[in-house]
Amino acid sequence: MADGSPTALTLVKSPSPAAQAPRRRRRRPSTSWLAALPLFLLVALAFGLPALAMTDGAFTVADGGYGLDNLERSVDGAYATALLGSVKLSALTAAAGTVFGLFLAQAVVSSRGRALREAVLTASGVLANFGGVPLAFAFVATLGNAGVLTTELGLADHGWSLYGFWGLTLTYLYFLVPLMVLTVAPALDGLRVQWREAAHDNGATAWQYWRHVGIPVLLPSLLGGFVLLFGSAFAAYATAAAMVGSSVPLVTLQIADALSGNVLVGQENVALALSLDMVVVAALVMAVHLPLQRRSTRWLA
Repeated sequence: MADGSPTALTLVKSPSPAAQAPRRRRRRPSTSWLAALPLFLLVALAFGLPALAMTDGAFTVADGGYGLDNLERSVDGAYATALLGSVKLSALTAAAGTVFGLFLAQAVVSSRGRALREAVLTASGVLANFGGVPLAFAFVATLGNAGVLTTELGLADHGWSLYGFWGLTLTYLYFLVPLMVLTVAPALDGLRVQWREAAHDNGATAWQYWRHVGIPVLLPSLLGGFVLLFGSAFAAYATAAAMVGSSVPLVTLQIADALSGNVLVGQENVALALSLDMVVVAALVMAVHLPLQRRSTRWLA
């Protein structure tokens, strides 16, 4: 057939695969991190420089060189007793705060009164941050040697003393229990009603439900709350300093005495070594808390 005929076949050269593929654009480096630059600078100035100064002082010995003398002294003698005392007090108050906080949070979450729930959670937010000298003064005025309840109930006749280990334990629970309520209440809200209904339909009792369903699901949150309470009690200083002084051996009180020279002069670097010990304990606590928190979020999401 002649060219130009309607039935003529026109051969069109197909484009190459390289031409068909869309051109890849080079990704420009993201600059979104610049928005967080002021935060990074603040963290570096507020935490980084003090941490470097603390580490440098902890390893600086008397002759100006570097060694492990201060660290060895920080885990020996009275300093070791104070460190163990802080761990004991923190573990005990964290365990008690976890149990009491769980029961209180469950009572609030399961109640039908919205006003009660909001009131308890609001009060917990206030009391969890109420500490220091005002808290010590409140307990001294209430349960001290001449406190209102001590006088009215005759507690002194039964051997009660606020200025000891158990008195300090009771004082710490005042702000640790509300902190646990705030921590575990969202986890309790995450327990689905269908789980309880399914357990009930299958003949399970309330105890069996909590044993096989509720507690296993809440366990990461409970352990995470325990770790958080432990860290809060371990780092507390002002309440113990104002209420018991040096009658209860605590590492925070030992650091203050070493820095101020109340016991021995020239122990500033030992105090920095004790502070480094506390940082190590806090790092271990956070290393346990963060994975537990992520696991709890995955279960309750």
